[in-house]
Amino acid sequence: MVQLAIPAWPKWILTGLTALALVVGLGDSLSLNTTSMAVAQDELPEENEPAEENVAPAVEADANDNNAPVAADDEGEMSYLTWVFKALGVGYTLIFLLLSFTLVALFVMNLITSARSKVCPVHLVEDFEEMLDNKQYQDAYELAKEHESVLGSVLSAGLSKLSAGYPQAIEAMQEIGEEENMKLDHRLSYMALIGTLSPMVGLFGTVHGMIKAFQVIATGGSTPEASELAGGISTALFTTLLGLAIAIPAIAVYNILKNRVARLMLEVGILSEGLMGRFEGVGKK
Repeated sequence: MVQLAIPAWPKWILTGLTALALVVGLGDSLSLNTTSMAVAQDELPEENEPAEENVAPAVEADANDNNAPVAADDEGEMSYLTWVFKALGVGYTLIFLLLSFTLVALFVMNLITSARSKVCPVHLVEDFEEMLDNKQYQDAYELAKEHESVLGSVLSAGLSKLSAGYPQAIEAMQEIGEEENMKLDHRLSYMALIGTLSPMVGLFGTVHGMIKAFQVIATGGSTPEASELAGGISTALFTTLLGLAIAIPAIAVYNILKNRVARLMLEVGILSEGLMGRFEGVGKK
């Protein structure tokens, strides 16, 4: 089982920094809105001017207001991926793409290697037992040796050492079983590694984004640019989101496949010892 040993205090600090940055950003946006409203009131026509001159501009403004939301929605939908890419940057984008593609490749590879046909096939047990019943020991050995499965490797190792005695055959089977189990665990461990690294990359991006946001606040004077401030916050949030989006399925699939491999390897040990049990008297005087 993989446990992410992340202390609790950085989460509270990052949450406080994020809340502080959001409050500052909202305060800046409110101040900008108040300033724009004051400027708009200063630009209003005087009361002595005739009202007929403002009829046509009012109609055009209403028409523009009716069309503006649709255009803004279309533009927002078209530029969402651009916004994400701009917030992540080239570096974080390449890192998360590499992690996601590697995770998919490892998932497919481990799903194939942990299948029952590759670990403990039922038809091999039936054919092997039938050959032993018919005393076709050489054919049984050739069948197990040529079969590309963990059970076949274990049975062939046991039969190859049977001439030295039954205890030696069991010992050889256990060694091959441990070796094959180690290979399967090593392939699965890379998925757990991705599940551990992805949140760390997201946490690194969170700190990086917060530093960018506070840099804008520190260098922007009393009224920093809201768009520049939102850029750092977007980097922090998107890196955290993508890091968790990769880590959660990685850890879940790792534990599911690990339990599956453990169950199949237990079946391999039980079946192999049961099939070789008929040679228990070999090597005894």
